[in-house]
Amino acid sequence: MKIAHVIPGSGGSFYCGNCLRDSKSMRALQALGQEVVKVPLYLPLFEDGHDLNEVPVFYGAVDIYLKQRFPVFRHMPAFVDKMLNSKSVLHLAAQNAGSTRAKGLEEMTVSMLLGEEGLQQDELERLVAWLRDEARPDVVHLSNALLLGLARRIKQEMNIPVVCSLQDEDVWVDVMSDQHREEVWQLMTERGHEVDAFVAVSDFYATVMRKRMQIRPEQLFINHIGVDASDYSVRPVDQKEPMIGYISRMCEENGLGVLIDAFVELKKETRFDVVKLKITGGKTNDDTDFIRHQKKKLVSAGIESDVLWVEEFEGPSRQEFFDSVALLTVPVLKGEAFGLYLLEALASGIPIVQPALGAFPEIIDLSEGGMTYQDNTSECLANTWKSIILDKEKLAAYSAKGLEGVRTHFDVRQQAEKLVDIYARTVKSSIVR
Repeated sequence: MKIAHVIPGSGGSFYCGNCLRDSKSMRALQALGQEVVKVPLYLPLFEDGHDLNEVPVFYGAVDIYLKQRFPVFRHMPAFVDKMLNSKSVLHLAAQNAGSTRAKGLEEMTVSMLLGEEGLQQDELERLVAWLRDEARPDVVHLSNALLLGLARRIKQEMNIPVVCSLQDEDVWVDVMSDQHREEVWQLMTERGHEVDAFVAVSDFYATVMRKRMQIRPEQLFINHIGVDASDYSVRPVDQKEPMIGYISRMCEENGLGVLIDAFVELKKETRFDVVKLKITGGKTNDDTDFIRHQKKKLVSAGIESDVLWVEEFEGPSRQEFFDSVALLTVPVLKGEAFGLYLLEALASGIPIVQPALGAFPEIIDLSEGGMTYQDNTSECLANTWKSIILDKEKLAAYSAKGLEGVRTHFDVRQQAEKLVDIYARTVKSSIVR
């Protein structure tokens, strides 16, 4: 079976869990003998050393943004389009958070969901023509429901099934104005009827999206994110220094402020003088002022030397990060549909401490590799850290359980096999129709 997986790229400026999810899933599918082609949208893909692709970037972020905001760009000559879609321009755009957050892009989101009725009709036809003439897949898999505007033309032109993953669409949509938020949810619901199957990354998120998009039960599947534990080395956690780790985009929404405040609270007790904090995951220009403010807090508390800010987070640098930390926390303010960084930590033998929000309790219950805390406040997080960070026996126990749990419940090959079964069902159903 040949699968074309359509993926919004992050440009590599920050740790993109969704991008890594898609990359790991596709490699596992290829290992099962499936033929997979990655089709990037907006920006180049987050590259983790295995994620190299020569397929052109469709819907170049700079080009479609300018055409959306300024009508004059809709009539520019072809060489201008080519320049705006060059990799150098797209990599530069990736540093600007305007391409990675919903505020200011509401009209663009609506237009994309309108598909052939939106302002990006030419780009849609270019993508569909490339899929039809070059890729020729048996199934098209959309990375998230914000891309549902592509489904109708793909099915009309190619008469093949379209599958759509569900992960954290609500994070993007719910920050919009009331008017745009309602319109986007309505469009996603309507366009969802044109998709053969939805694949949610957790039980938690399947429940959320079933209600919000009125998805039929027979149309919705659950396929957990997975990792290959053999991709990670495991350094015994009881042999590490007491260092807490954070790996995600360094921004307010992902709880960096809560993390810093909790560390300040922790360090008020002298018995935790030996504990350090290591932070990585990248950022966009939009995060700079927020990060600067967090660093000022550390200076005011006199503990700035106990916090390590690491710029590199890809390839060997990510494994070096996991080799050095004894505990991982990413206190996302409202939780997440999943959180791939948790599996990467567990596969590296690192226990996790997370707020009891989103899919975090589901991951921790299945893996048994860590703890949750109820209120996502700095005080509650600090108190939970206090109960574990200096207890080597407890850390080792969670490490062993988590490593076994990720192999049992979140093995990427097993999840890929389930995904192949979903594809097969949609193809069979499509033929029957």
